[in-house]
Amino acid sequence: MSALLILLVGVVLLALGYVFYGSWLAKQWGVDPNRETPAHTSYDGKDFVPANPAVLMGHHFSSIAGAGPINGPILASGFGWLPVFLWIVLGGIFFGAMHDFGALFSSIRHNGGSIGEVIKDSMGVKAQRLFTIFALLVLILVIASFTNVVASTFASQADSLFTFGVENVSGTASTATTSLLFILIAFIFGFFVYRKNAKIGPATVIGIIGIIAIVFAGLNIGINASYNFWVFFIAIYVTLASMLPVWMLLQPRDYLSSFLLYAMMILALFSIVGSSFTGKVAVELPVFVWKNGTSYLFPTLFITVACGAVSGFHSLIGSGTTSKQLDSEKDAKVIGYGAMIVESALAIMSLLAIAVIAKKDGLPTAPAAKFAAGLATMFSIVTGKDGSLVTSGVVYNLLTLAVSVFALTSLDSGCRLARYMFGELFTPEGKSYKDLTGVRKFFATPIVGTLLLVVIGCGLGLNPDLKAIWGVFGAANQLLAALAMLAVCTWLGEIGKNNKMFIFPMIFMLIATLTSLCLAIISNIQLIAGGSANWGNWYTVIWSLGLIVLAVILAITGIKTLGEQAKKKA
Repeated sequence: MSALLILLVGVVLLALGYVFYGSWLAKQWGVDPNRETPAHTSYDGKDFVPANPAVLMGHHFSSIAGAGPINGPILASGFGWLPVFLWIVLGGIFFGAMHDFGALFSSIRHNGGSIGEVIKDSMGVKAQRLFTIFALLVLILVIASFTNVVASTFASQADSLFTFGVENVSGTASTATTSLLFILIAFIFGFFVYRKNAKIGPATVIGIIGIIAIVFAGLNIGINASYNFWVFFIAIYVTLASMLPVWMLLQPRDYLSSFLLYAMMILALFSIVGSSFTGKVAVELPVFVWKNGTSYLFPTLFITVACGAVSGFHSLIGSGTTSKQLDSEKDAKVIGYGAMIVESALAIMSLLAIAVIAKKDGLPTAPAAKFAAGLATMFSIVTGKDGSLVTSGVVYNLLTLAVSVFALTSLDSGCRLARYMFGELFTPEGKSYKDLTGVRKFFATPIVGTLLLVVIGCGLGLNPDLKAIWGVFGAANQLLAALAMLAVCTWLGEIGKNNKMFIFPMIFMLIATLTSLCLAIISNIQLIAGGSANWGNWYTVIWSLGLIVLAVILAITGIKTLGEQAKKKA
């Protein structure tokens, strides 16, 4: 099957899912465009701020995308293109998009509260606290993992701090420069749109021109610094970024960065379609592989693809930042369900990027670099070049930049979410940290929780070899998705709405993720017993056991709640 046909089938199916299944969910749950959202009822000018739908779509899309829909499908491609493709499409429509939409909608109906607040409504305070602790553990993994992604993308070694000229600036130094200038552009955009009331249309045009200018600047001026330097820089940046009002950096930066993502997808579409007509590219991946190395398709595929099909981190974004900025409930479907559908389309493009270069020699090792190399190769074919593996040049650098920008976006959104949820652990409902006293007030203070989680997360990120963290992160993230589905499912049952669409996806993800964590524990205990273990093996066992215990307790509580709800209806 050709790459073009795979792409067309995937996009059509995803679009049909959005039009029919997404609309059906909105009717089943009672989405009401006339109902005021928390952005208006709880407006505070900092976290609760109504956003233009296009701006909020940019924030939400950029935050949930990150590097996930690129890394996941490429890492899973060893199982063949067909199972990865089917899981992206079916998972995106019936698992991921429903999960994201449900998390956003339930948060809106809980005054912009987290999934923990949703759980409290139907499963009680104890379950809420357990879920919040679980989510915080996942967010620490998010911070550590994406710190590693961004620092690795920025890190370069040179004799001087700055280098000049396209021929002298490395790809990593170029990406670092452009990413820092991007933050400056976002500040300027936010100031003029939210404080000077500039119209969004003209401001967007000027912002895009500014992006083009800083990309050109980045290609000619490089910032050279070590991996550890960038880890410390990231720690300082995300601490400040997560504390600033959303209109100042988060909204404008994510909105503008979404245009990089759109441009990347347009470039990918152009490359895949154009190169397919030349007859010089073919899908080089096998159709189906049950066992890849020592891993079997189940449960590995359903853990590895992650953000391209379903991701628990999305529920934290939807219920953490997006729900506090939604101007009207009529936008919940396009942002909650639609953004995931577009992300699944990006995941298919990522799969095709590796599919056409899978058998070439000299491939980069990092998934994001493989993605850039695959698309750059197809682009070179369309533009009349020889189609050899392209690992440098403007197209490759632009694609790498886009990936790093989204990883940074997910990173500081994750820190903001961690601040919200950590504060919820210590703050009773209806009160703020200012109303508290003693130790409770100390830990509920936003800066304390932020610093604590950033220090732990970025501290783990100081180790550039994060294979252990990535392994646990994948399973923990998907397990979080199962628990978020459980939360929305029990809440919908509590208010008498149809919740049956959650049952199978929730059970399937619980089985897949718990199986994966148990297999990881067994394999690492064997290494420990054999005397060949390192810190990563111990880390995996301890972290996995903790996640399993929390998840099983929550699952049992949720099942009891659903059973009680069923008895009431009988």
